[in-house]
Amino acid sequence: MNRKTFLRGLGLGTIGALGGVNLHGRSANTPAVAAALPDYSAVGDAAYWQAVRAQYPLDPALHYFNTGGLGPAANPVIETFIAEVHAHQFKSDSGHDTFHHHRPVVAGFFGADESEVCFTRNATEGNSIIAGGLALEEGDEVIFEDHAHPGGSGPWYNQRTRRGVVSRLFTPDPTSVEGNLERIRELITPRTKVIQISHVTAPTGIVLPAAEIAKLAHEHGLWFHIDGAQSAGMFPFDLRAIGCDSYATSGHKWLGAPHETGILFIRKERNAEVLPISAGSYTGPLPEILPGDGTMGYVDNATRHEYATRSAASVAGIAAAVQFHEAVGRGRIARHGRELAEALRAGLERIPTIEVLTPAVPELRASMTTFRTPKLGYSEIFGRLWKDHQFRCRPVSEQGLDAVRVSTHLFNTADEVERLVAAVHDVVTAA
Repeated sequence: MNRKTFLRGLGLGTIGALGGVNLHGRSANTPAVAAALPDYSAVGDAAYWQAVRAQYPLDPALHYFNTGGLGPAANPVIETFIAEVHAHQFKSDSGHDTFHHHRPVVAGFFGADESEVCFTRNATEGNSIIAGGLALEEGDEVIFEDHAHPGGSGPWYNQRTRRGVVSRLFTPDPTSVEGNLERIRELITPRTKVIQISHVTAPTGIVLPAAEIAKLAHEHGLWFHIDGAQSAGMFPFDLRAIGCDSYATSGHKWLGAPHETGILFIRKERNAEVLPISAGSYTGPLPEILPGDGTMGYVDNATRHEYATRSAASVAGIAAAVQFHEAVGRGRIARHGRELAEALRAGLERIPTIEVLTPAVPELRASMTTFRTPKLGYSEIFGRLWKDHQFRCRPVSEQGLDAVRVSTHLFNTADEVERLVAAVHDVVTAA
C-alpha cells in the first residue's frame, strides 16, 4: 500500500485538495473579489442587473425581497470565505494576523480610520457594546425611537435592568426632517446622556436625518449612536461626515457578507469612553495571574472589543463583500434599489385598498417599502405571496402595523418588481 492509498483509506484524500494553500493565512487560489461584470454603459441597465443577479447562488425560482432581514452573499464573497477557512484549517491557525489586511478596506468603506473599526458578530453586539460600555448611572436617560429593532432596543432595556438606565421613546415622523428633530428635542432633559437612532427604521424604512441629529446631540453634550443594521450597503455615507460617536451594523444584511458578521465604529476622539463589556486576549495587556491589583489596560482603539479567537474567514468575507459593492458601484446600487422601490410604490398605489406606510417624502425613504391593506392581515399577505408566488418578503407585526415589508437591492430586477405588484394585486383582489 503506497502513501496515497493509505491516506485515502483513512478518508484524508481531501488534504491534497488544499495543496494550493500557503502558510501565510491566505489561499494561493483565493478568487478575485471583483466579479466578471460587464461594462454598464456597454450592455444597458436590464442586462447589467441580470449579470449582477447571476453572481448570486439564489434559487432562480425564488424572488427574494428580504434583504432587510438577511441578505444573500454573492459568489465571490462565498468563495473568499471558503478559501479562507481552508487556508487556516490547513495549518490550524486562527488567522488573527490577517485582520490588519481587511480592516483598512472595511474602514474606508465607512469613511473611518482603521483604528475606529472593530469586527463583531452583528449589529446587536455592537449596540450592546455601546450600551454596556458607556459610564452610565441609575436615572441616566437614553432616547431612541419606538420603531427600533429588538437588536437596538434590547441592549438599553438590559441596561435598565442592570443599572437603572431610563429609556425615553419617540415615534418617527414620516413627514419631515424637522419633525423628527423636534420629537427628539422635546425628550432631552438634564439626565439625558445618549441619543440613539436607527439609520433606517426596520418596520417602515424611514431614513432618519442622522447628520442633523448628530448636531443636535452634540449641542447638548450627548453621545450619539446609530444602529445602522439597515443602512450599510443600502446607500453610501461617510460616518465622519455624519458626525456620530458610534455606529453598529450587521454584515449579513445589505452588505451581503457571511452570516454572523458585524462592524462597530467608535470615533477615535471618544474611544476611551467605551469600556469593553468582555475582555481577554487582544483587549489589552493582561495582568500577571499573581497576587496584586490585577489592573488591566486596554488597547487605545476600537479593537479593544475584539477579544479571543475570532473567525478570520468571516472578516475576510466582510472585506470581500465591501469590494464587491465597490466593483458594482455604491451609488449605482443605491439608485437601483431606490428606483425599484419607486416602481413598487407606484404599482402598489394603483391597487385599491393598499396603503403604503413608507414615507412619501423623498429624503426620508430609500430601498425599503412597507404596505398593508384592511382586507388582509400581514400573515395572510405574506403567506400567500410566499406559497402561491414564491416572493419572500417580511411580515411586519411591530407596533400593530399589520403590514408587509419589501427590500429592493442589487440582485433584484425591474421585471421581478412588476411581477410582485401583479402578485399583490391578485392576493388582495381575491380576498
